[in-house]
Parts: sequence; structure tokens; C-alpha cells
Amino acid sequence: MTPNCGDTRSGARVLLVGLLLLIATATSACFVEPIDQGRPSVAPSEHLRDGPQTATLPDADVNPVADDPTPRLPTTVDSLRYGRVTVTDASRVIAVDQYGTLGTIVFSLGLGSHVVGRDASTSFGSAAHLPVVTNRGHSINAEAVLALAPTLLLVTDTTLPQASVDQIRNSGVTVVVFSGRRSLAGDDPLMRAVASTLGVAPQGEQLIARAHRQIEQARRRVPSPSGDPSMMFIYVRGPGILYVGGPGSGADDLIAELGGVDAAQRSGLSEPFTKLSAEAVLAADPDVILVMTQGAATVGGPDGVLALPGIADTGAGRHRRVVQMDQSTLLSFGPDTGEVIAALAEAIYT
Repeated sequence: MTPNCGDTRSGARVLLVGLLLLIATATSACFVEPIDQGRPSVAPSEHLRDGPQTATLPDADVNPVADDPTPRLPTTVDSLRYGRVTVTDASRVIAVDQYGTLGTIVFSLGLGSHVVGRDASTSFGSAAHLPVVTNRGHSINAEAVLALAPTLLLVTDTTLPQASVDQIRNSGVTVVVFSGRRSLAGDDPLMRAVASTLGVAPQGEQLIARAHRQIEQARRRVPSPSGDPSMMFIYVRGPGILYVGGPGSGADDLIAELGGVDAAQRSGLSEPFTKLSAEAVLAADPDVILVMTQGAATVGGPDGVLALPGIADTGAGRHRRVVQMDQSTLLSFGPDTGEVIAALAEAIYT
């Protein structure tokens, strides 16, 4: 059978036209701009301040949401380690927490007049006169607590030694244990739980609402786009106690709210706290370093921090970007989270 050359030529023309259309479409697509360009990009250091900075809250004292509200007791609440606990008397309260968060919440609820003792981190103005019941390292002193005859002790599951907490409870003091982990997500549950324990649940909701407003206001202090600068929190207690804060340390939450990238996590560190080494710092190469003011003082202040292993060769070291903040506020979260974010943003960005 002889092929139909006319049909063959017609089919070839159709195929050729199709190929040309396909090539034209693909070629023109290379020059079509995307519909969504996204946010303009800036360099990580675009908005950063150079040189050491100190972040401070606008007020050195707590601003209560109420004036000495009357607790509605008894109330029964969940306590870590001890299960359900009934609170009948909140007339003499002691709050012990590594970061001072529990004490800050009690005062912020308007019950500061009920507090008879404090931890070393609860150091704001209206609490400063109270006797301290913690030793070095934030460990609780059972004898110091019992000498103040408290009716209610608030602690965390990280309060040590546990034997001392048990001793206080066995002496007849009502003890309620809260989570010691501090994070943005944990703020509302913690404030609500403390308010319920003290019998002032309505004031707890007022405090949460105020905290939300302050956080939203603080977010407006962060440049948009920020440039995603890398930031690292270093826990310092003298030259021999140096740790890098990573995922779960609380510093990661703050860094995210500040428009930054957690340098520790980006470099592969996966623990909340990892012992500092020059290798780890160089691998992380942060643009900004965050420290507690009191910790920095143990190595000679910001200049001493810049002299720690590896830091001089990072972006933060070359531009001397060390931001320090009081230990009672930097990682405490709770009622002051919004003010902490705002103060840090002001210290970090121009």
C-alpha cells in the first residue's frame, strides 16, 4: 500500500505548530513575573544596632490589674507531684520560681500584700523589701520558709531540693506546684492556674487580656521585614558556667517574636541548654547575643561576654552586638512578656 504523502505532510505541519506553541509558551513563562512577590528582602544586619545595649522595662515595678481583690476560697486545683490540692487560706503566700514569674503573677493580680517571702529573682520594687527564702542556685531553704509561717507556698517542678518542698508540705503548709518551663504558649495557662489557686479567677482573665494587648503592641516594634537576623541566648554564671539556649529554653520563643532566627537551633543544637564551646558558637555565627545582666557581670559585663570562646569571630562579636537584660525579666514570660519583647526590640533594632 502506497503512503498518502498529503496526509503525512499535514500531520507534520500540525506537529510542528504544536511544538512551536509549546516552545513559545515555555519561553514566555520565563519572563512572566510571579503574581505574589512576597515581602521585600533586606540583609540580616539592615536594622540592627551596633555595640552593647541594655534592654529595660518602662517601669521597675509591677502594675496590678486590681487593688487587693478578695480571694474566693476554698478552691481545689491541680498540682504537679501532689495531684488535686484544696487551698483554704491565701493570707500568707510565698512564691518560689527560678525566674520570679510566680511572684510577678501574684503581685500583678493585686495580691502583693499577701506575700510574705520571695525568691532571689522576684526583685521588683514592691517585693524588694521581702525576705528571700532561696539560696545560691535558686534552691529553696525550708527553714527560711517555715520561719515566715506561710499558709500557701507556690513552687515549680524545677524547684530544688524536692526534699525541702516535701518537708514544708509535711509541716502543714499547703503547697501547689506549677510547671517550671517558660514559653509564650505557657503564659495563659500559668496565669490562669495561679489566679485560680489564689481564688481570684476574674483578675486572672483581666491579666491575660492585658498581656495579649501588650504583646500585640510589642510586635509593632519589630521591623517588617526584619531581615531574619540570627540571635543566640547565652546563660552566663562566671567563666566556668556557660550555656547556649536552644529549643525549649524560652529564648527560642523570644527570638521568634523579635523577628529573628534561633542561631543555636539553626546550627543543629537540639537541647534547651548546651554547654558553650567555641566550635558551637562559630557554627551558629549569631548576629546578636542575648544575656542576663547579672550573668554578664560575672565575666566583666558585655566586654567580658565578647571575650568568651569563639564570640569575637562571629557577626555579633565583630559588631559588638551584646544585648543584656535583667535576669528577673529576660526569660520570665508571664504578665510582662509584651513589655520584655518591646524593650528587647528597641535595644536590638535601630
